[in-house]
Amino acid sequence: MLNQDNQFSILQVLEQSPNYSQRDLAGKLGMSLGKANYCLKGLIDKGLVKVENFKNSRNKIQYAYLLTPQGMSEKSKLTLHFLQRKTEEYERLKIEIEQLKRQIG
Repeated sequence: MLNQDNQFSILQVLEQSPNYSQRDLAGKLGMSLGKANYCLKGLIDKGLVKVENFKNSRNKIQYAYLLTPQGMSEKSKLTLHFLQRKTEEYERLKIEIEQLKRQIG
């Protein structure tokens, strides 16, 4: 199953670098090539990303992974959710740090 963190990360990278290969994407996000392939296929199946072929300078076919309008909208929602979650984590950590500081005096 494609989780929200993977969706967010991939959409974020592809928005900036649509010409990344699956190998580039996997390396950038620290995931296996198989996982990158699986995640991209899921995003394509959901209609969030479309694939376009083009010829690169070395006479090979290369792909561009482009966010669809639906993909841009979903990325915005995921960004908001990510920010809310990270803000909550930050607030919990601040409280924990303050408690630890009081313990050591």
